Amino acid sequence: MRDAGYARGGPAVGPRSPYAVELRAVRRTYGRGDAAVHALCGIDLALPRGSFTAMMGPSGSGKSTFLQCAAGLDRPNAGAVLLGGEDITGLGENKLTELRRSRIGFVFQSFNLLPSLTVLQNVLLPQRLAGQRPDRRRAAAVLEQVGLAGHARRRPGQLSGGQQQRVAIARALVTSPEVVFADEPTGALDTATARDVLALLRQAVDRAGATVVMVTHDPVAASYADRVVFLADGLLAGELRDPEPAAVADRMVALTSAATGGPAGAAA
Repeated sequence: MRDAGYARGGPAVGPRSPYAVELRAVRRTYGRGDAAVHALCGIDLALPRGSFTAMMGPSGSGKSTFLQCAAGLDRPNAGAVLLGGEDITGLGENKLTELRRSRIGFVFQSFNLLPSLTVLQNVLLPQRLAGQRPDRRRAAAVLEQVGLAGHARRRPGQLSGGQQQRVAIARALVTSPEVVFADEPTGALDTATARDVLALLRQAVDRAGATVVMVTHDPVAASYADRVVFLADGLLAGELRDPEPAAVADRMVALTSAATGGPAGAAA
């Protein structure tokens, strides 16, 4: 039975696809000529609905560009990005903005909460921006799920870092998005708090069938995912299913060593 606090809603858009996100031969290049940086070099990847995927790779491997293209924050130079079976690559900026507000949730390392708003107002903000009537009952239910039912009237400055990230997760879930993109969501948190935040993302997948795509550098964080997809030099560099931290760390050492041209031991 799905948890009521994480219930998903809204009409289906486009054909019903088994995949929440698909990248088809996606390329993204910045600059021209000798100064060109090939951030993504033809990525083909399909992420099933109701899955938790961690994206990892050495610095400069294309992780952030992948997330930005997959979330409609950046446009690829070639290829197609599909959200729930709908090609979003050619949408105009207004349509993309509407899509991001109604069908995608975001969780960032820096929380990105508005300090002048209360916790409840921050959580309701995506609904307001999407032109929806604020659903206070829905917001209260999601705040309860992330353990902040008694903090609705507080402001972000009155909360710990972990509590602020919980607010950010509630804000990401309040519109029942098709996909939640998380960019280093535990990077600014201590180990114990990071585990709590990762458990919340895991619950969003297991209890509500949400889809989570997380960029991380932490093998322990990646172990909460169903699979880890590795990038190197803008290309897919393998994956691990049901990942264990040690196996993820070993793979990252090998990729980092290859990227720097040094011995595996030096990369550790």
